[in-house]
Amino acid sequence: MLILSLAPATRRKAAANLKINRVGWVWGRRAPGADRRGWAGADTVRDMRQVARWGLISAATAPVALIGGWTLAAARQSGGFDSVTDTISALAARGATDRWLMTSALVVLGGCHLTTAAALQPAGRTGRAILAFGGVATLGVAAFPLPETGSSTAHKVVAGLAFGALAVWPLGAAVRESGAGSGAGPAGQHQAQSRAEVGWALRPRASVIASGTLLALVGWFVVSQQHDVAVGLAERAAAGAQALWPLAVVASSLRHQRR
Repeated sequence: MLILSLAPATRRKAAANLKINRVGWVWGRRAPGADRRGWAGADTVRDMRQVARWGLISAATAPVALIGGWTLAAARQSGGFDSVTDTISALAARGATDRWLMTSALVVLGGCHLTTAAALQPAGRTGRAILAFGGVATLGVAAFPLPETGSSTAHKVVAGLAFGALAVWPLGAAVRESGAGSGAGPAGQHQAQSRAEVGWALRPRASVIASGTLLALVGWFVVSQQHDVAVGLAERAAAGAQALWPLAVVASSLRHQRR
């Protein structure tokens, strides 16, 4: 009620301070960079974004579901299955033995990517959106299986979108380091804190290397399809790496949060 009794200009300033005060305290502790009343500047509030711990569950489940799914499904194929030459999609194709195993694994994988994207608060919004899109496209791979014979345009489209999105999302997720601060005053302190709070997997250099590697593996898969050589091996290398990288990002971010 005190804010309502102030002059308009003073009231706006007091309301703004009150809003900042609400986010200036985290789990009962004063935020870094906040004054004794708990007020924190906008840069400090932005730096306090943290990875939700439940994101580690989804990130760890993704590769387990994918690799476990293709391993179990391959073992169930009555006519034999060659993981070096045969694709993952063949395990979920119509007519495959117990195709529900691979289909379920793809659904879990897509859901994990969506969940991990929501948990990665410190990452760039563009990267998180692309990761979520990759999760949706993965669900599309499960929804549009290959027919018993021949190919499927819908399956090719969603599979291509999934592989592409999951290869480039690290570039959009990278946290750009601000210019070197002077070390004196709030600006320099906030910039130093921003660099310290980012896990190694979200730094620009690591993100570029990750995307480059993932794109190279996808390229290998594309070339192997054209020459019909080790298609299954190339696909598993690309898909497996894409399932593992979100786990590396979440784990590195959580490790830095504990420091």
